[in-house]
Amino acid sequence: MVTAKSPRARKTAVARKTAAPARSKLPKPVMGAVQAVRDKKAIDVVVLDLRKAGGFTDYFVIGTGTNPRQIQAIADAVTDALRTEFGERAALAEGIKKSEWILLDYFNFVVHIFSRECRAFYGLERLWGNAARHEFPDPA
Repeated sequence: MVTAKSPRARKTAVARKTAAPARSKLPKPVMGAVQAVRDKKAIDVVVLDLRKAGGFTDYFVIGTGTNPRQIQAIADAVTDALRTEFGERAALAEGIKKSEWILLDYFNFVVHIFSRECRAFYGLERLWGNAARHEFPDPA
């Protein structure tokens, strides 16, 4: 038997499906990295939760910079914020010289700062399409 839902019930059901995941569930250092990335005006900031996706780390923090200087500034901001606020130091930092894709590995999470071209080429979001996704809208 099919029952008709009221417009309000349908709207609520749609809101539940499209609502962003609760950010409070993300660990504080991951949110610290997200904040540092956003403070330096990175675009298309996303956190992929890889815990159920079979990843080698728990989270990817992904952001895009518009030029090499900004990409470097974003990476520096993440490094500084995580060191001062959480005592976290990256175990590995790759791509610093070219500044097209900088990777900062903190064991439990990895921060990826891409140029637009590199992000499109490598497509981490496609590769890890089964991971839970937390989006952070660009500032207006």
